[in-house]
Amino acid sequence: MEHWKRTIERANRCFMQGELVDAREHYLQALALAQVLFARWGDADEAVAACVISHHNLADLHLRLNQPEESAEYLCAIHQRLLQTMQDTRLPQPLREAALRQSSKTYVELLNFISDHGEYPRTHRLLGSHTAQTDAPTRNSPFYGAH
Repeated sequence: MEHWKRTIERANRCFMQGELVDAREHYLQALALAQVLFARWGDADEAVAACVISHHNLADLHLRLNQPEESAEYLCAIHQRLLQTMQDTRLPQPLREAALRQSSKTYVELLNFISDHGEYPRTHRLLGSHTAQTDAPTRNSPFYGAH
């Protein structure tokens, strides 16, 4: 967890300083760590949160780079991963429960994204077209680190 946390903090600093290429590299490293350790992390809530944060920070970065379709891909990828985790009976129950708790946050992020940026092919496939007309809550999540 500490290595992932340091990597995310480094990425957040780069992001805040406008060093977006370096931020992307660090966010990708953090995502790789979170994915590799996902089912092996000692604390299921931390494992799921690390994966969600890594994906959502990359989504934010791609919005800053004016690449909303890339952003949509990251938002959909984590939501889909959580849905799959919830249903995978081979995974530990605490991890499945943590995925369930976080999936409402990833769903809200997708709704907010669609409200702000419209649908993209993957958002449409994952959620269906009815979400475009949904009144999504405002974005306000404690999971995003520095930005």
